[in-house]
Amino acid sequence: MRKRTLHRGLTAFWWLTLTFLYLPLAVVVLYSFNSANSSANFVSFSLRWYHRLLGNEAILSAFGNSLVLAISSSLIALVVGCVFGYGMYRHRHRKLGWLIVLIYLPIVLPDIVFGISEMAFFVQIHEWTGLLQPGLGTMIIAHVTFQIPFVALIVYSRFVGLDPTLFEAAKDLYATPVKRVVHFMLPTIKPALISAFFLSFTLSVDDFVISFFTAGPESATLPIYIWGAIKKGVSPEINAIAALMIAAVALAAILSLAFSRRRPT
Repeated sequence: MRKRTLHRGLTAFWWLTLTFLYLPLAVVVLYSFNSANSSANFVSFSLRWYHRLLGNEAILSAFGNSLVLAISSSLIALVVGCVFGYGMYRHRHRKLGWLIVLIYLPIVLPDIVFGISEMAFFVQIHEWTGLLQPGLGTMIIAHVTFQIPFVALIVYSRFVGLDPTLFEAAKDLYATPVKRVVHFMLPTIKPALISAFFLSFTLSVDDFVISFFTAGPESATLPIYIWGAIKKGVSPEINAIAALMIAAVALAAILSLAFSRRRPT
């Protein structure tokens, strides 16, 4: 009897937590289909705000910047993070605790501190050399720096799960280093690479603080645009943008989770 009561209590707590987490998102999505000019009351179902998004040049520009930023930074972070992850695996038996701390630091560091430090660095470099003027380029560099640790840890965990004798078997079969990478390592860790890419993409699309501190006047992303527009109030158009971002981030997160659970063949 006591076990059944505990089970029911935990089940109720589970559903209450999910409701608390996702009900606000559901409200945003619901009011994005509101035909009224405000989000005060839901009048009727309409797609007018989604149609208006297609004619808003500022939103389309912000969407393009977000897409370029997310894809380019994720690809760069994927390459660099993969090298870091393999290096951590190759030297895992050495005493490199300080290196692990450096990898984890960008993950646990508050975004506001990271964003301010990146901004100060870019401004100083621009004053000295004239390079790295705040804009899409500096945003890409900033996003890569906080995406690399996530990619490195995912790749490292995939390598750790492999049988070490597989690497020796590849050498015994006279595979050159290039062939070992192309025909063994990359196919084996491909699920981890895809998962890391979608995770990096999700983090980039979702980021506001670091993007805000490193952006230029012509490089506003969707989160920055929403922050500026929400000062006038939450309109159904903002709800529509948020709903599309929720869908995009959810899809990327699902794909990342799906590929991360695939076992190497």
